Formats: sequence, C-alpha cells, structure tokens
Amino acid sequence: MNETAIVIPARYGSSRLEGKPLIKVEGKPVIQWVYEKAMQSKLTDIIIVATDDERIFNAVKEFGGNVEMTSVNHKCGSDRIKEVVLRHPEISFIVNLQGDEPLIKPESIDEVIRNVKNDAGADISTLIRQITPEEAENPNLVKCVIDNSGFAMYFSRSKIPFERNAGKASFYGHLGIYGYKRNALIKMTELPQSDYEQAESLEQLRALQNGMKIKTSIVDFVPVGIDTAEDLEKFKNIAAKTL
Repeated sequence: MNETAIVIPARYGSSRLEGKPLIKVEGKPVIQWVYEKAMQSKLTDIIIVATDDERIFNAVKEFGGNVEMTSVNHKCGSDRIKEVVLRHPEISFIVNLQGDEPLIKPESIDEVIRNVKNDAGADISTLIRQITPEEAENPNLVKCVIDNSGFAMYFSRSKIPFERNAGKASFYGHLGIYGYKRNALIKMTELPQSDYEQAESLEQLRALQNGMKIKTSIVDFVPVGIDTAEDLEKFKNIAAKTL
C-alpha cells in the first residue's frame, strides 16, 4: 500500500524566478532533480508532483514521474498537497518536499518520515540546523527554538532567542520540509490563519498556535533552495562539479 507519500508542490509563477521548476540544469529541469532525490528515500512508497500548470505536468510525465493536476485557487503548497491526499485514502503519512530544493539529502527526508511515523506525540515533523548568532540576524532565514525533547516551541524571522546573556543558547535555522500525519495535515489546512502566522508569514505557526506538536531533527547540511537567479547560478556550479 502507498502508506507514505512524498508530495512535491510545484507552480510556474514566481515573483523572483519565473518558471523555476522547468529551468534546465545539466539537461534536467529543476523539478526532475528534486524528484530524483525523493526517489532515493528508503521509507517512501509513492512520490507525486502536485501542480496547477500543464507545462509542469507535461515535463514530469516526460521524465516518467508521477504527477497530478490541482486547483489554481490554492493559496499555499499545503492546500495543494491536501487536495492530492484526499484523493488517496491509503496515504497515512505525507512529506511536503519543496520543488525548489534539488540538493535535499534522501537521508534527511527519511528522518522526517521516521519522526512523524514513530513519535506518537508528533503531529508534524521538520528539520533544523545549527547556525551562528550572525546568521540568526537574517530575517530571510527562519529560526526555531526547541524544547528538551526536540519539539518546536516557536518559529520566527526575528533572532530568537534574544541574547540578554551571550553564549548561553544555541541558534537553529529551519529547513522547509515537513512530514505530516494525515489527520494533522487536514486539520491544519482547515484551520483559519492565526495572528502569529499572519504577522510572520509562517504557516507552521498556525499549527503551533492551535496546540499541534512539531518534532524537529538537527541536520548538518546547508540547503540550496532556488528562489533567485543567484541561487540558480549557485546550484548550476554545484551540479556541474558533481556530475
């Protein structure tokens, strides 16, 4: 049975880099790079690209991937993923893997799956990495504070914790990959936006503010997400060296 699914939301429009899922690097579109990383997961039963764009749909079909069309009215990737999941009652655990993370490590995907499947107290799972106090000043890098059991206490674009006394706490940056129990995904997407979510533009705060538990794991790699032309050039350089 397809109990565990990786769903990759992909849209064509982007304010900073139009059509990035279809930009070719070393002969392959970015979405294919992501899909092939997902295929290396050892704990996944099925991978589905969720898109509202026929160009992306056709590109995924062309390289032999599994893809489904979704509504053009979704406001975020989680809503797009929920539409796909509702078509598949056999799916119990879902990984939301962003379509612009072509260097995600398969082992990290599996860590997200293990946490959400094996921890009864976890509704959602995600990844964090240790960062410097200087990195924590960057509002584009989302920070996370965790409790002694590894559960997220809060996410923020601000530097958290505030250093009244320097050197007493670690700083963690958030990586935008999530694992969900099926009911948790459906519940979160049906809740209204919370005030913290709206203030910070961070969807995961809706879950925390409504009492849902997010389990984190600390990983040691720096992601290369493709949001800008500069990010794309960085990935092209890495891809050229690895092939």
